[in-house]
Amino acid sequence: MDPTRARPLSLDRTRTARDVLASLVVFLVALPLCTGVALASGVPPELGIVSGIVGGLVTGLLPGSSLQVTGPAAGLTALVYGAVTDHGVAVLGPLALGAGLCQIAFGVLRLGRWFRVISLSVVQGMLAGIGIVLLVGQLYPLLGGHADGHAATNLLGLPALVAGVGAPAEVAALTIGAATLAVLLLWPKLPALPRYVPGALVAVLVAVGIGLLLPAASRLQVGTLTAAVRLPDPAAWRGLLGPDVVGLMLGFALVASAETLFSAAAVDRMHRGRPTRYDAELVAQGAGNAVCGLLGALPVTAVIVRSAANVQAGARTKLSRILHGVWLLLFVLAVPALLELIPVAALAAVLVHSGAKLARPAVLVGLWRQDRGEAVVAVLTCAAIVATDLLVGVLVGVGAAICKCAWQVSALSTEKTTSDGVLHLRLTGTATFLRLPRIVAALDQVPPAHPVRLDLSGLRHLDHACRTAVDHWVARHRAADGHVELLLPAAATGGPGVR
Repeated sequence: MDPTRARPLSLDRTRTARDVLASLVVFLVALPLCTGVALASGVPPELGIVSGIVGGLVTGLLPGSSLQVTGPAAGLTALVYGAVTDHGVAVLGPLALGAGLCQIAFGVLRLGRWFRVISLSVVQGMLAGIGIVLLVGQLYPLLGGHADGHAATNLLGLPALVAGVGAPAEVAALTIGAATLAVLLLWPKLPALPRYVPGALVAVLVAVGIGLLLPAASRLQVGTLTAAVRLPDPAAWRGLLGPDVVGLMLGFALVASAETLFSAAAVDRMHRGRPTRYDAELVAQGAGNAVCGLLGALPVTAVIVRSAANVQAGARTKLSRILHGVWLLLFVLAVPALLELIPVAALAAVLVHSGAKLARPAVLVGLWRQDRGEAVVAVLTCAAIVATDLLVGVLVGVGAAICKCAWQVSALSTEKTTSDGVLHLRLTGTATFLRLPRIVAALDQVPPAHPVRLDLSGLRHLDHACRTAVDHWVARHRAADGHVELLLPAAATGGPGVR
């Protein structure tokens, strides 16, 4: 058969039908997540829907990844909430636009591959930290309360929050939240259920039904899209473009790009189609964020939950992710009142469930069993994110990973023997300042005036600090009438050398 010939019409129709069905599944998953992420970020829910529409109609149209779905992400809620708390909702425009332009530059400069060199332990710690921040923050609306915004403060306030539940609105929120979580946990385990019905949709529908019976429950308040969109105001933007906001732009760009490419790597393992082109995907994500910035909406990134739902629903081309944006747009234009039937506690429960899946303590336990050093890096990253913010936490994790790598690379062993009255001290491995205390301790154990053969020829590297310490010790030992035969590494002498 000639491979250049067109596909059979029936095959094209089958593929299109699968993509349309997959787009409906993704739409049903994205709708509660878009509104829930917006609420968790401290902005009106309609801004999350605008970002979801842009993720489908703008990013979805561009090349990069065919099956990855873009929208407002739970992983950015901590950064967005902090920015909005400090600067107001108006900061979303310049923030998303600046981050988008940075991402486009990353893609044009072909920097996509560098986002893949981040230590896996840092990634796992980042996901765990994001999950904990999200989970703790959303427990407050799930119990009818209001989160402070800082993860550490929210964590410390949980006992008082739980103990204070008692008002009708709080009891209603707890009832709806518990029911939503129960459906989310039990739905995948029930037999003979339609594969393509998302558990999040079922959980929200159950919550809507319970909410109608509990009038005290707080419900979603959704404005119109035209009122939500904030077109650029040059005067207001100039007032916001301080050094801290510019730093946030870069932070958003780095975190969103890393999350996108981590998601791409995971999605590529789920299907056998064309893999993601990382640089093109960065440009596509940047274009989506730039448009979100011009509309004053939430920044977007590729989202693993929606992307996995897209693959599992049988999507074959980018048509499914484009159509999911179309369905979001049509829904909020045609029947926006239906959104106001959704209890806030139900959306909080959906995000608590997402946060728990991101945190996954079992991953850290497995990492501890495999490599305790990597587990320490992951835990440090996670703890730093919870204690400070996402960007600082990732930088702490990267620093810890570099220190761990440097420590392991600088492995050093010492061997001490005595022959014919001469002490033979041999060092092998890598002698860096990290191992200097061990080298000094081995040299200090040599008896004064004792003849020594100090063999450093087995060292792969001898840095300046260690070389200086050895030279000083040799000078002192010889000054005390001790004989020293010093064998230096070839790299230090241009060839094997004896002093």
